[in-house]
Amino acid sequence: MTETLKIAVAGAAGRMGQQLVRAGMDAGHQITGGSEAPGSPHIGKDIGTLAGHGPLGVTAQAGIGEAAREAQVWIDFTVPQATLTALALAPGVGVKAFVIGTTGFTEKQEAEIADASERVAIVKAGNFSLGVNLLEALVKQAAARLGEDWDIEVLETHHRRKIDAPSGTALMLGEAAAEGRGKPLSELRSAPYDGPDAKREPGKIGFAVRRTGGVIGDHEVTFGSDMEIVSLSHTALDRAVFAHGAIKAAEWAARQGPGLYGMDDVLGLR
Repeated sequence: MTETLKIAVAGAAGRMGQQLVRAGMDAGHQITGGSEAPGSPHIGKDIGTLAGHGPLGVTAQAGIGEAAREAQVWIDFTVPQATLTALALAPGVGVKAFVIGTTGFTEKQEAEIADASERVAIVKAGNFSLGVNLLEALVKQAAARLGEDWDIEVLETHHRRKIDAPSGTALMLGEAAAEGRGKPLSELRSAPYDGPDAKREPGKIGFAVRRTGGVIGDHEVTFGSDMEIVSLSHTALDRAVFAHGAIKAAEWAARQGPGLYGMDDVLGLR
C-alpha cells in the first residue's frame, strides 16, 4: 500500500492544478497547500472547491512558503520563473521532493534546477503520461537502429493557449532521437524551415508546431528514407493522464534521496 503523502500544488486554480488536486485526492493523498500568482482572484478560495472535489479546508495562497509549509512534495506545472522560485524557497519549509512538469526553461535555468537537485529529489519531465514515456523509449531505439540517412521530424499540436514552442514533450522526443544517434540535440536540431533557402540539412532533426483549438496534445515522430516512412505517435485524450502520472512520480520521489530524475526512472525504463 502506498504511503499517504502531504502534497502542495502550484497554480492550484489552473486547469492542470485542478487536475493535480483531484488526482492526488483520488489516490488517497492529503493536499495540504496550493499557490496562485499574486493578484489572482482565486487567492483565499478553497482548493478542493476550485477543483470541483468539495471543500478541503485548505485555501490557495500567494506565498509559496505558506502554501508549502506542511508539504512533503511540491508539484509544479506553472511557468519557469515561478518554478525556480519554489525550488529556492520550498525546501526551507520542509519540502523533500519536487515534481516539475513546467516547460520552456532556458539553459541557465536548467542549470539552476540541476544545482537544486543536489539538495532535494526532483522528478522533471516534459510529459508525465505512461504512453509518451514509452514512445520516448521507442524513438530512441528507432533512431539508434536506422541510419543517419533517415530524416527525423517531430510534429506537435497543442491548444491555442500554450505559450512555449516546441512543446516540452516534443523536445523530449527530439532529445531521445538525438541520444539514439549518439549526439546532443543542440548539435542536431534543425532551424525552422522558412524562407526561399530553407533546404533540409542531412542528418538533422526537424520540428514543426501547430497551435489550434483545444487540442490537449498530439505528438508524432517520423523517420523517413527515400523508400519508406516509419511513424510513431501519441494522442492525449484526457488531461488527467498527466496528473495521474505526476502523482505516481510524487510517490516515487518521496522515497528518493537528492538527485535529478525523469519519468524513465519512475517507470523503470532506464
